[in-house]
Order: sequence, then structure tokens, then C-alpha cells
Amino acid sequence: MKKYSIYLLAFSMLFMASCDEDFMERYPQTSISPEEFFKTEEDLRLYVDGLLTLPDMYEYQADQSSDNMATTGAIEIKSMMTGTPNSQNITGGWDWEDLRNINYFLENSPNADASMEAIQHYEGLARYYRAVFYFDMVKRYSDVPWYGQLLNPSDEELLYKGRDSRETVMNGVMEDLAFAAQHVREEVPSGTPGNWAVKTFYARVALYEGTFRKYHDELGLQGSANDFLTLARDLSKEIMDSGNFSLHQTGNPGSDYKALFNSQDLSGNSEVILFNPYDLNKDRNSDINYTVFGTYEQSPSRDLVQTYLMRDGSRFTDQPGFETLGYVDEFENRDPRMAQTLVYPGWVRAPEPDAFIPILSRNFTGYFQQKGYNNTTDNVALGSLDFPVYRYAEVLLTYAEALAELGSLTQADADISVNLLRQRAGMPDLQVSLVNAQPDAFLAAKHPNVSGPMTGAILEIRRERRVEFALEGYRYDDLMRWSSGKLLENIPEGMYFPGLGKYDLTGDGVEDIILIDKDADVPGDPQKETNSLGKMLIYYKAGTVDDNVTVYMENGSEGGTLVTETAERTFEDPKYYYRPIPFQQTTLNPNLEQIFGWE
Repeated sequence: MKKYSIYLLAFSMLFMASCDEDFMERYPQTSISPEEFFKTEEDLRLYVDGLLTLPDMYEYQADQSSDNMATTGAIEIKSMMTGTPNSQNITGGWDWEDLRNINYFLENSPNADASMEAIQHYEGLARYYRAVFYFDMVKRYSDVPWYGQLLNPSDEELLYKGRDSRETVMNGVMEDLAFAAQHVREEVPSGTPGNWAVKTFYARVALYEGTFRKYHDELGLQGSANDFLTLARDLSKEIMDSGNFSLHQTGNPGSDYKALFNSQDLSGNSEVILFNPYDLNKDRNSDINYTVFGTYEQSPSRDLVQTYLMRDGSRFTDQPGFETLGYVDEFENRDPRMAQTLVYPGWVRAPEPDAFIPILSRNFTGYFQQKGYNNTTDNVALGSLDFPVYRYAEVLLTYAEALAELGSLTQADADISVNLLRQRAGMPDLQVSLVNAQPDAFLAAKHPNVSGPMTGAILEIRRERRVEFALEGYRYDDLMRWSSGKLLENIPEGMYFPGLGKYDLTGDGVEDIILIDKDADVPGDPQKETNSLGKMLIYYKAGTVDDNVTVYMENGSEGGTLVTETAERTFEDPKYYYRPIPFQQTTLNPNLEQIFGWE
């Protein structure tokens, strides 16, 4: 571990926080002594602004770690399940620089010539950032050293101490968030966390830790799970009762949901509690269109597609023959959020005049993401989409899930939470008594550790989270806290084709593509077949992953789902819910011992 210095060697961080010429003249560029800085409220603001890090558009890539996506990327959890992971080849994450900068501020900020209210506001923000830092560390390692103060080079005992227990660290996290929730101002500059953003994160942490403790018996902390769940319930209800937020809706369930993810200005959106602002004209480029739409690394999974309910609220997986439905049929009469998240049959990509024909290629599912994609050729619009960091939808689902896990969710509770989301989407309400009486067997098989009289409600709220936050980067953390890592052993699948032949992928009843045998030759353009519209069919050679073809299919020429990979996956429970401390760090500090079987 790096030793701490009483001088902050991070001027660049502050420089990025402000281009104020006066600031550059007042402070040296190599070090900042606390006697020269931390004099005014403006100094506190400059420093805390430098601590700001917000999730950005690349959160849409985070679902590559989950069962929502197939990916060709070298994703850590996938590499773990298909390789031989150990502390020498899993080396990321053990970085303490952010904590050092936060603790430096907390030690020196009380000396500023500012009001107590101002000092406590900025202290609250710094402690919020410390909670964010430690929450990420706990999610990765569970037990980590807790440092609530700045260390000096002479603090050998503290510098080289071992791990603190998860309980100790999470107590510190919750104390930091409680302070922040009490002291951070409501009115803050746009794009920075205010009081309600802090409380939203506070509720997120409480829900995560409560469910993690409930479903992970290897920790032996089940007895404290309900304390966290109760806090998650109360915090989310406080936000709901504030009246400051509401779901974004204009009465158009076919577009209201999508508008949250392709907006160039979320500052006035009633649902958005915190957002990351982008503006290409100000050198803040949000464009990742090549990632969220296309054949670069990621593609949505068929398992995600099967999660969405039918438009009438019935379960897609209860439909006869759902396993063998093709792309066009899969999208008929589904939850409207599905067609606002994924490219649907008949979707037109600007500037093309005709419907987009999904591109099939090896290692990809055939499904395309449109959530977070700006369907335009305007470069400024492409690079100026705001990203919703915290939105009110999360608060509503935190409230519903916490109550269901506590065993006390009522219909009235569902009506002021999860059913508001369903109504915005144009979906029928969740009926608590009905789903508890008849839990979804398809979901129950995926989550066998859910039991009790609230089983049906818990499963449906989990469905709702997956649908509402699809491809936003929530899914992996959800699987981890629910102890559902075994689901990651299932290799993501793609579209279903019953065999070779011609297929309509735009929904107009006219064939667009043709799958030919692996041994057949793709004819030249003059010899290619055309459809009834006079359009040339797109040819694909179909076979298995061992064949020289353009698409991989489950049963080769006999059809099946598109195959993305074949390497067997093994999720070691409970080991893979955690990561090892990098070998180099345990060599430098032998007091840092590995846990849960890591070496």
C-alpha cells in the first residue's frame, strides 16, 4: 500500500476541477500545503469538485458482466469462470488514491474560514464520496482495511494492518452516509450530488447489504439483514414522500421510457435525481453509439428477451412454444419497454429509408440495443446525451423490494411503487396476492433460494428491476447480492431459427435473409435471390463453431439458437462472489490474508 503524505500530490485533480486563472496563480503546481489552501468556502468547493466522479455512458457496457449480454470482451467474471483465476492474474481494484485524497480533505476542511453549515456540507460530500469508495471495495473484496483518517508515514501499524471485517467497514460506510444525508445541501450545481442524490445512494447501499447478508450464509450475518432492509424501506419512502420527484411521463407509453436515455438535457426531468451532463460543444462527448448499437463486443441475450411480460401482463414463458419463437414473433404484444430497449422488427436506422435488417455474425446474438442510442446523424446530438445516474424509478423499486424481502409488501405499497412503473409503461398492475399464490415457475427455477409467502412478489420485483434497468449496468450487482451467480454459468444465446432457409426479420412478411448450408457457396450478386420487393437477400452460411461459417447455430444446419461461445463456465460458490487481494499487495503486507479460498 502506498504511504500517505501530509501534502496532496494531486494538483492535477484540482486543476481539472477549475480552469480559474486566479486559482493557478495562487497555488503551486507541485504540492498544496493545508496552510495555503482550505482557507475559504471557495477552496472547499474547488477541492470537493475535484473528487467528483460520476457514472457515464459507458455504464451501458457494464451489463457485459451479466446474463443480459453476450460479449466478446475479456470480461473479468467470464475469464474467471472459464480459466484458472488467482491473486496473480486478478490484479485490478486495489487502488487507494481516491481515499487518500478524501481523507486529506476531511482532516483539513474544518480549518476553513467558513460557516459551520458550509463546512459540514462539504464534509458531507466528502464522506459521501468515501462511502462510494468503500462500497465498491466491499462489493469486490468484502473485508478490507478501514481508514477513517489520513495516515502519516510513521503510522506503520496502521499502514500494514490486516483486513477489517465487513461489519466494521459497512458500519463506517453507513455512518458516512448518515452524516451526508443530514448535512449535504439540497440546492447544488447541476450535475453534482445533492441531498436527495445522497439519500438515493444511501438507500441503494442499504438494500444491497441487506439482501447480500440475507442470501449469503457464508458471511454468517443474516441476523442483521433486516436492519439494512428496514433502512432501505425508510429512506426510499422519505424520498417518495418529499414530493420532489415523479416518473417522467407524457401519456405516451411507447416513448416515455426511452426518452430518459436519449435526451440532450435531463436538468428539468422530474424523474432524474442526479445526471451526468454532456455537451459536445463544450468538449464533453457522450457518444458511444458504436458500442450500444452494432457488432462491437456486446449484444443483448435471449434470456433478457424472455424476461419481458406480454402486453396483457401474462408471462411470455407461459406461452406455448415460446422457446422456438423467431425474432418477429418474440416482439409481438410485449411490454412496451422491450421495444424501447432493443431494436424491434421494422425499426428504421437514420438516415436509411428502409427498416433495419438485424445483422447476424459469429459470437453475437442477432439482437441489438437501442437504449442509450441516439438515432440521428447529427454529430452534436450524438455527442450530447445526458446520462441518468440516479432516477426515481430506482427509489420506487428499492421501496418495493425492501418491503417484499421483509415480508410486509401490501397491495397499497405496490400501487405507490412498482405499479407506477408499470402504468408508465402501459402495463397492467402487479397483483400481490395473485403472484404470491402463483409464483412464476420459470423465475423460481432461476432463484431457488427465494422462499416463503412473499416468493411470488420477490420474483416479480426482480423481473421488474431487470426490465426497468436493462442494460444500464445494474444486473451484475443484483445477481451478486441475491446469491444468483450460478446463472452466469449459462452461456448467452441468440435468436432462434428452426433451420436453413429464408426469414423475415423486419416484420413485413417478406423474407430478408437466407441461411445456407456450411458447405454451400455464397453466390455472386447477380445470382443472389431477391424477395418480392426486389431486394437482394442477405446470405449467411450456418454451422457450428467448428465450421468456417458466418453464423454459429446450436445444431448447425438443423437450426436452434444462435451460439455466442462454447467454453464451459463454472461459478464457484461462494468464492466468485469476491475477488482476491492482488498477490503483490499480500507480499508487501503479509497481514492481508486471502479469504473464501483465494490464493
